[in-house]
Amino acid sequence: MNEPQTTTNTQSLATTTSWFRTAAPYIHAHRDATFVIAFDGETIDSAGFDPLLHDIAILSSLGVKLVLVYGARPQIEAQCKQQNIPVHYHGGLRITDDASLKTAKAVIGKLRVDIESKLSFGLPHTPMADARIRCTSGNLVTARPAGILDGVDLGHTGEVRRVDVAGIKQQLNLDNIVLLPPLGYSLTGEIFNLSSEAIATAVATAINADKLIFIGHSNRDLPRELTLQEARENLSAHPSIAAAVTACQSGVKRVHLLDRALDGALLQELFSRDGAGTLLTATSFETTRQANIDDVAGILELLQPLEENGALVKRSRELLEREIDHFTVMERDGTVVACAALYPYPENNMAELACLAVSDTYRRHGRGQQLLTSIEKIAVSAGLNHLYVLTTQTAHWFLEHGFNQAEIAELPVAKQALYNYQRNSKVFKKDLG
Repeated sequence: MNEPQTTTNTQSLATTTSWFRTAAPYIHAHRDATFVIAFDGETIDSAGFDPLLHDIAILSSLGVKLVLVYGARPQIEAQCKQQNIPVHYHGGLRITDDASLKTAKAVIGKLRVDIESKLSFGLPHTPMADARIRCTSGNLVTARPAGILDGVDLGHTGEVRRVDVAGIKQQLNLDNIVLLPPLGYSLTGEIFNLSSEAIATAVATAINADKLIFIGHSNRDLPRELTLQEARENLSAHPSIAAAVTACQSGVKRVHLLDRALDGALLQELFSRDGAGTLLTATSFETTRQANIDDVAGILELLQPLEENGALVKRSRELLEREIDHFTVMERDGTVVACAALYPYPENNMAELACLAVSDTYRRHGRGQQLLTSIEKIAVSAGLNHLYVLTTQTAHWFLEHGFNQAEIAELPVAKQALYNYQRNSKVFKKDLG
């Protein structure tokens, strides 16, 4: 009678173990990183808000430095309606008169207390047990009035003027979560109602955050990744895309757009290969692309030192020209700084990775790993599930990047016939499925 339960427990343990092993590289990469996470008022009112805060607590426990920025638009509108205070917008901005500012301050203050109380939750047998999160807020954003737009006075609606970078970083270095409301304070002591997206963008830019994450309504039709140009063409697809574009243009490396309705989206986005939302990155002057005949000279220059020290088998220019379609290159300012080749064996459901080389000037900056990731994507898109490599001098690097040692007999038959026993290369294999 107990066997089905035992089987279920074993499967659950295997799934958990597999997830942690897959997530481990991301856990290491995100430790001591700084993330700015912005969520709108609709997210606060949703059933998924408590689980989201639990996931944020997990990030904090993993050593991620966090700035949280929250919105309050629906809550303010509901309170204004209850008090018969007219709500007006112009150009997408709230017109904040004296009465609505008073209401906004009360609503925003209550939300801040509610969020702080939820982050303080720590009963046993809950996701927040022993979390011991310290949360801090304050006058960390200086604002100015938005002024008169198209002849319309926006009243107490404001714009970000300055971010207290030193104050925020001081709190982050104390391992405190910084919680920022959609308010700003002027040098004259006035209070302004601000956009949470604008605050998040300004803060992420000012403190040089590693990631800016917007959580709200998401268009599920958006692709996994967007370039700046693609994002500009999809400004209406997500309410935070315009802010994301501004952030990327201002130097934020990665901006993520997540759907509040997807449970666990934050953790899936940060700790899995496929993610759960849309990633926006600025177009770099360094590109990875398929090689062409004009790249032959640059590839030969990269391969020459490795051929001379015996790490690679020498290839003639003629051979390289014939096989150029198999190569992928990483180009920086018109110069080939890295290359790799992929030779598919579809009948064996696998491909060979060859000629992986990075310029001496650009080593130790992760380009080898980036190029490997590109090659893996090409192989997967071709329907291949296994990648193998032959190497004499870089065994440890491939082991560190997910390959396992294999036997010559595991190579495609056509490749076995070409194996050079004199070089005695070691065989490594990686599963891509």
